[in-house]
Amino acid sequence: QVQLVESGGGLVQAGGSLRLSCVASGRTFSTYAWFRQAPGKERDFVTRVSWSTGSTYYADSVKGRFTISRDNAKNTVYLQMSALKPEDTAVYYCAASITVQYSTAADYYNFWGQGTRVTVSS
Repeated sequence: QVQLVESGGGLVQAGGSLRLSCVASGRTFSTYAWFRQAPGKERDFVTRVSWSTGSTYYADSVKGRFTISRDNAKNTVYLQMSALKPEDTAVYYCAASITVQYSTAADYYNFWGQGTRVTVSS
């Protein structure tokens, strides 16, 4: 059974940090990504990483503050979030694509986790 399980969300003050984890089971994927969805808004792309090369890409809104990484041995992808802002408040979703993926559109990702909530207080 293929699963993506996120963890690490919580409540943090503005300027603080959190690290999200996404453990994949059942298979490995070519590309992993993080998306987020704030209340009343659409699901937005945050960042992605290539499983084989480690190359990354970030949305402008998080560039310089968030870092995506992967641990191949643990089949885990991380999202280190620093200098958090209230506007980062959202449910964060881990997503994965079987094929190498350069798109930032959610439709191109085949599998999704259940989400983990991040709340940043001002």
